[in-house]
Amino acid sequence: MNKHGYKFSFGPWNIHEGADPFGPPVRVSVDFAEKLETLKFLGFDAMQFHDDDAVPGLDGLGPAEIRQKAQAMKKRLDEHGLFAEFVAPRLWEHPMTIDGAFTANDPAARAYAAERAKKCIDIGRELGCNFMVLWLAREGTYLREAKDAVVATQRLLEAVDAMLAYDPDLRIAIEPKPNEPMDLAYIPTIGHALALGARTIDPNRVGALVESAHAVLAGLDPSDEMAFALAFDKLWGVHLNDQNGLKFDEDRSFGSVDLRRAFNQVRVLDENRYYEKGIVGLDVKAIRTQPAELATKHLSNSLSLFLRLVEISRALDSQKIEELRAARDYEELDWLVLSALMGG
Repeated sequence: MNKHGYKFSFGPWNIHEGADPFGPPVRVSVDFAEKLETLKFLGFDAMQFHDDDAVPGLDGLGPAEIRQKAQAMKKRLDEHGLFAEFVAPRLWEHPMTIDGAFTANDPAARAYAAERAKKCIDIGRELGCNFMVLWLAREGTYLREAKDAVVATQRLLEAVDAMLAYDPDLRIAIEPKPNEPMDLAYIPTIGHALALGARTIDPNRVGALVESAHAVLAGLDPSDEMAFALAFDKLWGVHLNDQNGLKFDEDRSFGSVDLRRAFNQVRVLDENRYYEKGIVGLDVKAIRTQPAELATKHLSNSLSLFLRLVEISRALDSQKIEELRAARDYEELDWLVLSALMGG
C-alpha cells in the first residue's frame, strides 16, 4: 500500500468488545498478541499504549518488575517490526481518581496520580518512546462549586512541570476534550492545551493532540483545531475518527459521518506536511452491531479513506483555488471540492 509518506497507529482499545455507556459487551475479548498481529496485517506501523496496556497490573508491581515487563513488550514490538508511538497514563479508572487525578481535592489522590505518571514515563523509556499523550479525563467537575477552577488549573500546571522535570527527554502532547467522563472539563480545546503548555518549565517539550470527535463535542471543527496547533508547530499527534452529533464519544470510523469534515482534516495535515512531523493515529471503534469476525473493518476502512482523501486533496488544481479565492467565488470553490469528493 502506498501510504504517501504517512505512518499510522492505533491502540489495543480500538479492537474492543462493543460495550457502550448504555450496554454491556457484545463481542469476546481479543488477546493482545492477536491485536498486535492485526495491527501489522492491516498495514499499520505503530501501537498506541496506555501504561497498563504495556504493563498490565502495574499498580501492584515494583520498579524492577515494571521495567522487566516493559522490556518484554519492547521485544515483542521489535519482533513484529513495530514501535510504540506514545505511552499515556491511565488516570481515570482507579478508585483513587474518582474525583480527578491531578486536580482531586484529596492530596492522597493527587500523590497517587503523580506516582502513576512517573511509572508511565519509566515504561515509555523502556519502550524506546519519550512521548506521552496526556488525556486529562477526570480533570473537571460535575458541578462548578465542587472544585476551585483556578487552583485546579494551577495543579495541572504543577503536574506537567513535575513530569517534565522527572525526565529531561520527555515530550508531552495534551489531548483536550470538553466533557465525558466529567461534565465540565478544565482543558476542553486546543487553545486551552497550548496555553497550559506555554506556562510550563519547558514549553518546547509540550504540544497538543487533536481528536476529531473531541473537537466536534466542543462544537468546533477538527481541521481548525489542527490548523491552530500547526500554526505554532504544536500539533504533535492526531486521533482521527468521526462523531454523529453531540452525544457520548462514539469513535466512529474516520469520515463515516461527515466526509467533507474528514477531507478538511486530511487537507490541513497534508498541506502542512504532517507526514514529516507525526504519526496519523486512528481512535476508532467498530459499531456495536458488528460481528466479532468483522470487527476490524473500521480500522482498514479509516486508513484507506485517509489515503484516498490525500490523493483527492493533492489532485485539486491549486491555481484554480487561488483564482476562486481572489475572485471571492466561494460557491464555485465549494462545487470544486464537492465535485472532487463525488469523483467528478
